[in-house]
Amino acid sequence: MRCPYCQSEDTQVKDSRPAEDGSVIRRRRICPVCGGRFTTFERVQLRELMVTKKSGRHVPFDRDKLMRSVEVALRKRNVDPERVERAISGIVRQLESSGEPEISTEQIGHLVMEALKGIDDIAYIRFASVYRNFRNASDFHDVIDELSDRDGDKDNIKNGR
Repeated sequence: MRCPYCQSEDTQVKDSRPAEDGSVIRRRRICPVCGGRFTTFERVQLRELMVTKKSGRHVPFDRDKLMRSVEVALRKRNVDPERVERAISGIVRQLESSGEPEISTEQIGHLVMEALKGIDDIAYIRFASVYRNFRNASDFHDVIDELSDRDGDKDNIKNGR
């Protein structure tokens, strides 16, 4: 593993332990050249996925890009990082187990929307504004109404209605 600080290719593993319910190995590493310490994560990859963009272009699936887009939606929201990591892992598992070698950005966006709906309403609205390409304020009202309808259904269930 290359050192992110000095780019030396000779780093040493100091500690390994399971993470995310055993589906990931977390490794603490140290660089003998510069003394830098960093963490890496090792995950099982079931298959190589390709993403079909709206333009028709095909690019390799990038888990880190997915994580960054979710983190942007969650910026300044008080959400447990472990919960976010579990959601991302769940999305990736769904994509890998679909059996399809190519997935569309729409499929990924839909899965992210479903995950965010269960994590944080504000992040859901933020992501929806980009994913659904909002043009005006009424688009925000529509999504808020969706969430309100869902919350109303939950209240009815709680109150036995």
